[in-house]
Amino acid sequence: MRSIAEYFAAVLFVVVLLFNDAYALDVKVVDSVSKKPIMNASVLVDNTTTLLTNEAGVVSVKAPASKILVKSPGYMRGEGVPPQGAAAMEIPLRPFVPKALYLSMYGASSKKLRNAALKLIEDTEINALVIDVKTDWGVLNYKSAIPLAAEIGGQKVILVKDLKEMVKTFKDKGIYLIARIVVFKDNPLAQARHELAVKTQGGDLWRDREKLAWVDPFRKEVWDYNIDIAVEAAQSGFDEIQFDYVRFPDSLKPKFSKPSTEEARVKAVTGFLQEAKRRLAPYNVYLGADIFGYACWNLDDTQIGQKIENLAGVPDYLSPMLYPSGFQFGIPGYRNPVQNPNKIVYLSLKRAQERTQLATNRFRPWIQAFRDYAYDRRFFKGEPVREQIKAAEQFGSNGWMLWNPQNNYYPEGLKQKSPQAAQAPVAAPVHAPAQVLAVTPVAAAK
Repeated sequence: MRSIAEYFAAVLFVVVLLFNDAYALDVKVVDSVSKKPIMNASVLVDNTTTLLTNEAGVVSVKAPASKILVKSPGYMRGEGVPPQGAAAMEIPLRPFVPKALYLSMYGASSKKLRNAALKLIEDTEINALVIDVKTDWGVLNYKSAIPLAAEIGGQKVILVKDLKEMVKTFKDKGIYLIARIVVFKDNPLAQARHELAVKTQGGDLWRDREKLAWVDPFRKEVWDYNIDIAVEAAQSGFDEIQFDYVRFPDSLKPKFSKPSTEEARVKAVTGFLQEAKRRLAPYNVYLGADIFGYACWNLDDTQIGQKIENLAGVPDYLSPMLYPSGFQFGIPGYRNPVQNPNKIVYLSLKRAQERTQLATNRFRPWIQAFRDYAYDRRFFKGEPVREQIKAAEQFGSNGWMLWNPQNNYYPEGLKQKSPQAAQAPVAAPVHAPAQVLAVTPVAAAK
């Protein structure tokens, strides 16, 4: 016969189960336009637990929960606060396709270049900006709270005193903002901390064609520093973090802290992105990674640690740099890439998608908007730019980004807004509200 203590323990267990069931919260993520459920949307509960929605767009959350953050590639971020006692809630995500220009921090802070970019956003289909947060020279041209940035000399020139204020100014105009962070090409860090630098075989600092030093992708300290910068950008309000130069130098001569085998290189690059994804999760920002154009085609890691099958599914967006001028060997069937910009972009994206089996909207390519340096010196504006855009759109990528290192862009080749759209106020890309139911390698070419 069961003792009284055993009886009450069993009753308590049943009560706990009933209590948990009674306070379970079903979160449904839907497309705000079509109202269709979004599968595999990322749902972050109270900055601690990340879950993925099922085929019905639903995930079950143990309540009470104070805040739900949602994102899914192809959409703006969303969030919601579950009302007390609610059994279900719905969070709509607004479809969004970024069509971006790159601006250096100088370009973003220069009145002339900034206003030129804003004019294109006002008049054309452009709706997003990629802004340097950490540059190709390894500097942070805004006032950072990260001590190491100042210690290594990365804060000598401050162009933006308040990064949050700059971000707010752009976002108030309805602009989607992407923070570009150059990772392993870092001259200040390499010079200040030799133990973290890429070395020559003789032990000196190794430098690339631009005479700039790099840091060792195997070193956890390097990972932490760059992710700290990414977190600072996320806290400042950027919608997306994009890592560039997230690779090894394109040379077999340097010496690293570990043997530079293909397996080790791939593990280092992928591992960095996985760690960045983990640490950025509480900020609900999207994560992008720039990859070498030939990484779409080469079956190895292109000797830089970028093997597309291994990268698949780690960042939200893969951004191959599909500048025709950078394809010095062409692609199968197209020996002169500058004469075939449409084919370079479309076929490269198609090959990458076939190899990774990712949805097409997990890609967003960089396209060429600068003068050719490898073939006939033609300038890429107007039709060549439009041909690249057409290719990306035909493929179904989540937008595209124009690269011009001088920040000079032209309306030719871009779709113009209708007079009615140009006069209408820009809708800021804010988080969608939740609804409660009755019961998501060359210098010019980076």
